[in-house]
Amino acid sequence: MRRMSSRLSCGRDFHCVPDINSALDTACKSGFDFICLPIVNPRFRREFIVGPAKKRSGALTRSDMSLSSQDWTSLVVGKISPWLQVDSEHEIIRKNSEAAFKQELMFAAHLSMPSVLLTLKNSNIVNMARCLNDHLISSYFQQHFWIHVPMTSGKDQLDRVLDIDVEVINEDGGEPENTWEWWNTFRTLCDSNKRLGVALELTADLPSEIVLDRWLSEPVKVVLISTSVFITNKKGYPVLPKQHQMYLRQLFKLDIQLILTGSDRHADKGLRSYQQYLDHLWQTQPQPDQVGQFAKGYEDYLQSPLQPLMDNLESQTYEIFERDPVKYSQYQKAVYYAILDKVPEAEKNTKKLVLMVVGAGRGPLVRAALAAAQEADREITKLYAVEKNPNAIVTLENLKDEMWGDTVEVVSIDMRHWEAPEKADILISELLGSFGDNELSPECLDGAQRFLKDDGISIPCKYTSYLAPLQSSKLHNEVRMAKEKEKISDSSFEMPYVVRLHNCHILSPPKPVFTFVHPNRDEVIDNNRYLSLEFNIDMGCVLHGFAGYFDTILYKNVTLSILPSTHSPGMFSWFPILFPIKTPMYIKEGNTLVMDIWRRCTDKNVWYEWGVRSPYPIPIHNPKGRSYTIGL
Repeated sequence: MRRMSSRLSCGRDFHCVPDINSALDTACKSGFDFICLPIVNPRFRREFIVGPAKKRSGALTRSDMSLSSQDWTSLVVGKISPWLQVDSEHEIIRKNSEAAFKQELMFAAHLSMPSVLLTLKNSNIVNMARCLNDHLISSYFQQHFWIHVPMTSGKDQLDRVLDIDVEVINEDGGEPENTWEWWNTFRTLCDSNKRLGVALELTADLPSEIVLDRWLSEPVKVVLISTSVFITNKKGYPVLPKQHQMYLRQLFKLDIQLILTGSDRHADKGLRSYQQYLDHLWQTQPQPDQVGQFAKGYEDYLQSPLQPLMDNLESQTYEIFERDPVKYSQYQKAVYYAILDKVPEAEKNTKKLVLMVVGAGRGPLVRAALAAAQEADREITKLYAVEKNPNAIVTLENLKDEMWGDTVEVVSIDMRHWEAPEKADILISELLGSFGDNELSPECLDGAQRFLKDDGISIPCKYTSYLAPLQSSKLHNEVRMAKEKEKISDSSFEMPYVVRLHNCHILSPPKPVFTFVHPNRDEVIDNNRYLSLEFNIDMGCVLHGFAGYFDTILYKNVTLSILPSTHSPGMFSWFPILFPIKTPMYIKEGNTLVMDIWRRCTDKNVWYEWGVRSPYPIPIHNPKGRSYTIGL
């Protein structure tokens, strides 16, 4: 069942398997990679409490020697018996089902099946969750459990997949139940265990787009598609309706597998035609754009934000940033327009400029500034390249000797401690982080603006951070696993992370948070900030944290942005930032979410504190910077 990137992993579902080797052979010849079958014959109902079958002798199911251990662990997914009623109000039925449930889970673990499929039939699932959670806690084998949930509730949907009689979900004939709520209740009761994944049934009638998007934030591991969902094209082959195709392509981004259920409805073409069609959809996925190609492998991978004031960046880090095809061209454009505004055509032979690049790194902004001056046909008397990293200074000095000459003066010092020999017409920097100010650009540029003439230009001149509420059980579990030794419990939830957001859903559009302007002409400069934000929540969801973005005006109408609605095309220098919360918060449809965020500053450190006060309050995260600070 291990999926190769070149082709789709697709399994075949069986309701009853008299001969497992024959079933495997049939599935294999039809192009399927694995089979999904009952652990125990669906008609073999056992009695553990009372009843004539209590003392019945004989094997529970087929022998583990029916297949090799390698085949059990790579070719078979087990299904829990559909007759179990672990949440029945009838005590004997409930206890009997509990015993049978435990028996099947233990045998699946004995076989080392990689995954076990169990179905949620309605919202009455509390006891089943408790029983499975017991097994998750005590099981030595790291087995995964696929929780089968239909996209829309209804007896016909489950009948088709299970091929048996099940309880009517809405006996009163009211509105269909929200099946996401079933899943959310179940995984919450199991403490969002990372071994639980969604087996999402792609029903014939798809729900609204907002509901579809919400599933994209869940740990969908496998998608079940019944043959009855397919339609027939002009050549007589099975194909999916357009809407199903589009959504399946979105799900492919989550690295899913597929299971085909139901009988062959295109007998003249055979089951292989279904598998070939699904694989064709997989093979014809749109290629990722430049940002997607750059970010491949970094999806939902947590990274600590850079602290360039405290830590000297490595050559590899500089190299990654310098690959960006957009950022430096925008900087060059901004410097070009700033130079033209500073030196009009009539003064180009008499007026010369002084430029400063503070935080020059390995020189990309120096190159951009020199190219802008050449393009503008204006003369620079001096360009100061100020950099505190002694290792980067080596590169700058070499570039000065080999390319730039005396026009550029390399200054090896922290910009905050430098006494400039003259003032600059244009001050250029790239000190922005994923949240705008989180790499302490305000503090650095406030300190460096003394180098700027009264009518000088700062590039960038303005930047704003943004926040949006986010749902992602994947990211929640990643943060939970990121605990550091020698830190307070749950400290991993009190720090921001740079992350390429992938398996998540933004619950409400981002809102602006903190704005900084340079040069800062305030009489008293104070970069402490506080803001309260309100977000309208349109559907039931779980809040796992907040996604942070920024945009910046470099100069006039030259901008850079990682805000989804205005993202600079092709730019990959910054991923969004994540502010997690410790305990996932269930929010009902129509509620207003109110969050508070502070930017706190001392002489030594800057840090963020954040919390939620509505729909109900939670403790403020990272008070006094106890888990995370940015060092000055």
